[in-house]
Amino acid sequence: MSAKIVKCTTVDGRPIEFVDEVIGSGAMKDVYFSPDRSYVVCFFSKEKNKFYQSKAALEQQKDRLKEIVGNKWQGIFNGVGGDYWKNIFCWPDGLVEYNDLLGITAPTYKKQFFFEYGSKNNDFLNIKGKEKEGKWFASANNQNRFLDDREKGTWLNYLKISILISRAVRRMHAAGLAHSDLSYKNVLIDPVTGSACVIDVDGLVVPGKYPPDVVGTPDFIAPEVVMTSHLNKDDPKRILPSITTDRHALAVLIYMYLLYRHPLRGSKIHDMDDPQKDENLGMGERALFVEHPTDQSNRVKANQLKPSQLPWADPAQIPYTVTGPYLTELFNKSFIEGLHEPSKRPSANDWETALVKTVDLVQPCSNPSCSHQWYVFDNTTQPSCPFCKTPFKGKLPILNLYSARQGSSYRPDNHRLMVWTGQSLFAWHANSMIAPNERLTSEHTKRKGYFVLHQERWWLVNEDLPDLTDVTTKTAIPIGGKVELKDGAQILLSKQDGGRLVVVQMVEA
Repeated sequence: MSAKIVKCTTVDGRPIEFVDEVIGSGAMKDVYFSPDRSYVVCFFSKEKNKFYQSKAALEQQKDRLKEIVGNKWQGIFNGVGGDYWKNIFCWPDGLVEYNDLLGITAPTYKKQFFFEYGSKNNDFLNIKGKEKEGKWFASANNQNRFLDDREKGTWLNYLKISILISRAVRRMHAAGLAHSDLSYKNVLIDPVTGSACVIDVDGLVVPGKYPPDVVGTPDFIAPEVVMTSHLNKDDPKRILPSITTDRHALAVLIYMYLLYRHPLRGSKIHDMDDPQKDENLGMGERALFVEHPTDQSNRVKANQLKPSQLPWADPAQIPYTVTGPYLTELFNKSFIEGLHEPSKRPSANDWETALVKTVDLVQPCSNPSCSHQWYVFDNTTQPSCPFCKTPFKGKLPILNLYSARQGSSYRPDNHRLMVWTGQSLFAWHANSMIAPNERLTSEHTKRKGYFVLHQERWWLVNEDLPDLTDVTTKTAIPIGGKVELKDGAQILLSKQDGGRLVVVQMVEA
């Protein structure tokens, strides 16, 4: 006998239906499919939620959810880039009251966020068809022992995933919202396509108006929250989740997705007799970066690691500097300068910018069996892949980007583009005033040129750069034409305000 279909309406009068059969049960909610599975209805369970205990708490919860599915939904999805955000957030879009329960409606997760192949050894973990929670991908042990190789994706895709998560957090913070529980449990990722989706948005905190339901997920809770978690919620000294604590969680998430280990879990023991106190000190008051350059007391001890964690869990083999100069700087700000000084933590926008610039620094690995396929060029004359140690061979053009504002002279942008066969040139490379984000028009997302190696010579082929000029020879390069990349060559990409000049540097390895 099939389960019955329940019909009801959202608080604002929209008719909805759900199949009366729980398909998933979380820490707060029970989840039901709509008959066509295009959306879900999630009811907050009375057993799991304290706000049912008093009328005032229930009203406050209702007000907060109304704000999230109403004004905040409108502001994000009817604003600039609204359609773009629908792919990156699973945002609740309706409030439901049914059978004395409070619930929300939300779109169903997209197909790529469910495991296609299951785990190793005939899917002994039974994850085939289950959601791709980020925790499966954020540790070397999980990656090596459990995941089917076809689910792992490439390192370039982890950089792209990190960009999407940073972008989503930047948008929430711009709307005055804190996620409050940003972790690998509340982000679905797909390394095969480089996609990410932030979920469990109904717990969002509106600072000063709606307090958080939870303090966060262990591993991602900021040290100042851990340190004061023993205090009463109303104690003025108690620090609750906020935009600043989200910044800590975001840095941890990016570090774990790129390096498959935790930035604070090293070998240091703070209390031999009390594991809980040891945990609270290690993640709170005495939290210390495992790769701290001067204080080495929390270093990872390689002899304490399992073979399935290597080489990733050992920073001596794969240090965080493999992520390149822009991300290294932000990890320093997050885990050295800002770990105990929240005001010094990088913003989501800082991460987004640094990640975009890092994607421009990657180089494909020439070893077809390399687990990561891509790596960041390390600015040496003998570049090699840090993951499989395969050296780069051949001529490697590096484009150093300069830009000018309102007729001023060209200044370095601290941004470079690595060249490889098939590498594309986009509008945001040609003009420093265009940023690759949700605001791009369809005109801006089109490729403007590409690079090709032909008979040992590198060329830039002009597809859509009307101003392209070889400055060295003062030659205009028409659309459809090409210009050779030689050491020291200067190429103008655009004459518009913010237009870029490229200075070519050749590395021969």
